[in-house]
Amino acid sequence: MKFGAVPLTEAEGAILAHSVALPKGRLRKGVMLDAAALGKLTAAGVQHVTVARLDADDVHEDRAAERLAQSLVPDPAAVHLRLAPASTGRVNIYATQTGVAQIDAAKINAVNAVHPMVTVATVPEWHRMAARGMVATVKIISYAAPEAAVAAACVAGQDALSLRPVTRSRVLLIQTSVGGRDDSAKGQRAMGLRFDRMGVSLGPKTVVAHDIDALRHALTDAAPEYDMLCILTGSATSDLYDVAPEAVRAAGGEVVHYGMPVDPGNLLFWGNMGNVPVIGLPGCAKSPALNGADWVLERLLCNVPVRPQDIMGMGVGGLLKEPPSRPLPRETA
Repeated sequence: MKFGAVPLTEAEGAILAHSVALPKGRLRKGVMLDAAALGKLTAAGVQHVTVARLDADDVHEDRAAERLAQSLVPDPAAVHLRLAPASTGRVNIYATQTGVAQIDAAKINAVNAVHPMVTVATVPEWHRMAARGMVATVKIISYAAPEAAVAAACVAGQDALSLRPVTRSRVLLIQTSVGGRDDSAKGQRAMGLRFDRMGVSLGPKTVVAHDIDALRHALTDAAPEYDMLCILTGSATSDLYDVAPEAVRAAGGEVVHYGMPVDPGNLLFWGNMGNVPVIGLPGCAKSPALNGADWVLERLLCNVPVRPQDIMGMGVGGLLKEPPSRPLPRETA
């Protein structure tokens, strides 16, 4: 691509690189300088303009962005995404349903390594998406990109983006009460907000004694009726063999993992009862603020497998905002 200032007499067919103010309005950058555009510039007394002129092996920015977006998402409807029309070298990619963004980071990095003019930016992998939320944007930075670079980027990024929609629609939150105190309203409200934004129905408030047998009965009764079970205990789950994990085992379930390197959210555990995931929530889930449980909860609602190594890989970026409810700030402690 050739770039620079030229006399107006040599500008026909080139791309205007900088917007030009006219007596009435502006001639915006990126327009092709045809006879009509040149006439407006001449009438305004403009003698030189800065232009970009494509070489024979260059691909116009809009065509290049379209090609790359289509390689990232070859069948948008099948993966619950939508490609917007190309404009100024950009194609935005949107979710069509509520879910989490599935992103092949290695492929995105490979695309961005091909050529400085060819770029893709995305939300973080497994980021919660609302319908119509932007998952990614493809941007050709400067008017055009070499054909070889566009072709290589399309190969590198094939099928890199998709959306995993919510598949579990009925959830029950079981809370436990210590010493007969019912402090369940706050937790029910906060978890209700979480499930509502995912389009998931939360079952009726359910409170049982903080006791292995009482919790076991509640889990056994609820498992056939719900797609997911959550436990929020009145006393923190401070060990793999505390009340809530033991109740899951007593109900015939399995505890897969306890603890996570995310703060707040350390005291999470999760397992299953047959095909029904069971999440033991940390106490910070009583607040609507982001915590580690959100990352696990959102993935499981979208039927994304969560392994212990996935949770233990959440530490980088896992130091979340200091919650105002924390009794003793970390620094003071």
